[in-house]
Amino acid sequence: MKDIIIIGGGIAGLTAGMYAKRAGMDTILFERMFPGGQAATTYSIENYPGFVEPISGPDFSMKLEEHARKFGLEILYDDVNEIIVDGDVKKVVTDGQVYETRTIILATGASPKELGLNKEDLFRGRGVSYCATCDGTFYKDRVTAVVGGGDTALEDAYFLAQYASKVYLIHRRDQFRGLKILQDRVLKHEKIEVLWDTVVESILGEEQVEGIEVRNVKTGQTTRLDLDGFFVAIGIKPNSELAKGKLDMTPDGFIIGDESMNTSVPGVFVAGDVRYKPVWQLVTAASDGAIATLSAQRYIMENFG
Repeated sequence: MKDIIIIGGGIAGLTAGMYAKRAGMDTILFERMFPGGQAATTYSIENYPGFVEPISGPDFSMKLEEHARKFGLEILYDDVNEIIVDGDVKKVVTDGQVYETRTIILATGASPKELGLNKEDLFRGRGVSYCATCDGTFYKDRVTAVVGGGDTALEDAYFLAQYASKVYLIHRRDQFRGLKILQDRVLKHEKIEVLWDTVVESILGEEQVEGIEVRNVKTGQTTRLDLDGFFVAIGIKPNSELAKGKLDMTPDGFIIGDESMNTSVPGVFVAGDVRYKPVWQLVTAASDGAIATLSAQRYIMENFG
């Protein structure tokens, strides 16, 4: 019987594990691929407190894992197939075993929605990005493009315009879906050029992004845009399959949790990008992880003595 089982080895999960082991809780963490989550795929991180010089995503993730293991956190690389959350004793089912635990912390993260273009995965971190606030400062005085028409795309374009010499905002329709105030800011900005009724056909370049080819859906005309940074802002999808039918979720699949990371099922907590919240950043994921563990510890004390 474990005190806490954490599912997901991104920054939220590793922080939760660090706090749990430091508090003397019998804890294991399941990760399906490699520690660090989305942070591990980021080219460079320079906005996490305490790291004065930029650090690569893989190096940052390695340090997180090292820190968690320092306190004795056991990390098992295995797929979790199911969680059983009825009753006081929860169960986590993997391919080969069923684990019993008093509490579960779901820190399974989220994945950015992709366009499915050629070289999109290949150039991720080399000109292709899914987070303007993370990577925008690398494109000072350079040409960039944002794809999307919602709040995130509008905010990303406006944010990038603080640094880039030019920002193309590419939207497949003839009007935005985002807030009116955001639309007004974007449409008035001298550095932002909106390409309506336009889709991206391909990413150009040999070793990194050098440009994109776009097509107007009404005229069929294709155009090459030379640029350095290509930002995809069409949303993220939570990795919340384990919670379906078991926990309260938003229509988009994000798990609903309060400020103490409690879900709709007592003893099950949520942390990081899989949680419905206004901001998804490394620092907020770490905060979620710490809070989730403290809440789980409190739950165990109150219900198990």
